[in-house]
Amino acid sequence: MLVEAAREVFAEQGLDAPFDVIARRAGVGSATLYRHFPTRAVLVDEVFRDTLTETMAVGERARTAKDAWTGLLDYTETVFTGLAADRGAIDLMTTRLEGVTTLQAVHAHNRRTVEVLLRRGREQGTVRGDLSTEDLLFALAALSRAVPALTAAAPDAWRRALALLLDGLRASPSAAPLPGPSLTAHQLDEVLGHLGPHRD
Repeated sequence: MLVEAAREVFAEQGLDAPFDVIARRAGVGSATLYRHFPTRAVLVDEVFRDTLTETMAVGERARTAKDAWTGLLDYTETVFTGLAADRGAIDLMTTRLEGVTTLQAVHAHNRRTVEVLLRRGREQGTVRGDLSTEDLLFALAALSRAVPALTAAAPDAWRRALALLLDGLRASPSAAPLPGPSLTAHQLDEVLGHLGPHRD
């Protein structure tokens, strides 16, 4: 009951939803919630463990796609379909929330999936050569944060925005070089840390 209530509230309000709101949804007092889940990280890990495991499975399938571009399209569309239905998942996938044991593995797996698909895409001539893993991870995270506003306007509006973003990754003789250096992995972590949520 507590986990299901938390899943519903996180989906509606994001991971910084107050514990007392979750407790009320479950029909218990806040003290009961804290007895079972003493920290937000413990509760988040319990709520999203299956989702995170499935995300890694989707990444594994994408990596083995014969055509890397198709694998990238399928992977991002599947992930974003899940994000569009769950605001908590957006917070989870685009931030660095400490103490969620499954999450670190998923972030590392997601990064590796993107690395593999971009490398193979460059080898196959479908992805622009100056695109870094950090470029794409940042762009996807930034778009993810806009998904709730997009879906409020129109349920599938994120699909057009994602297609436009991905089209900019394509190799093209007329593409101008990207300006400036890419973010480093450390800089990307700092950026994602500022996207939220920030509640303890």
